[in-house]
Formats: sequence, structure tokens, C-alpha cells
Amino acid sequence: MIARLALVAAVLVAQAAGAQDVGGLYAVQGTNFDGSAYGGQAKIVLTSDVTCEIYWTTGLTTSQGICMRSGDVFSAAYKSGSAVGLVIYRIHKDGVLDGSWTIAGQNGVGYELLMPQ
Repeated sequence: MIARLALVAAVLVAQAAGAQDVGGLYAVQGTNFDGSAYGGQAKIVLTSDVTCEIYWTTGLTTSQGICMRSGDVFSAAYKSGSAVGLVIYRIHKDGVLDGSWTIAGQNGVGYELLMPQ
């Protein structure tokens, strides 16, 4: 029983530490719905062991949202102007976040890489 509790505690600590890994500045490379490319910067600010705030600046556009890590998946709901969107990334071992995004009520999917700076 003690070994089992120790294992559960180790997993919980690893998950909490993992959430801390995503905070910081990122270079952004992405593709819009129409295939056009964009670039910029993102900043992830930790607000708890599992939640955070994310801010993007790409060209003249700024967006912000709430984000969360679960294992090797990182997701964010965000607002850009009056548009609401969702992005889901896979976290790679080198810290790169690779994912796809969409905007509520619009057809299409964009793709984005966040590379730690």
C-alpha cells in the first residue's frame, strides 16, 4: 500500500512539474485557413499547477486566452477582437508545441508551431 501511495504521489508531482515546463516566451510560425503564413511571438504565464494565460502577437494582431496542460497536450481558448477560438497543441520532448486552431463559427483549420525562446 505504501509503495502504491508513493507511486501516485510521484505521478502527481511529475504532472505538476510538467505544467510548469510550458511557461515562457515562444517564437510563433503558423498557417492561416487560406494557407498564408504568419509569424510572431507568444508568451505563456503560469497561473496554477495546471492553468495559464497565453498571449500572442502576430503582425498587427494580438490575442489572449486561458490555457491548460494535460500530459503532452496543451490547449487554449482565446479571444482575438470579437472572435473566440480554440487551439490544441502536442508538446514535443524538445519543448516545441505543434498544433491546430480554429475560430468559432468559421470553416477552416490553421496550424501553428510555438518554439521556446
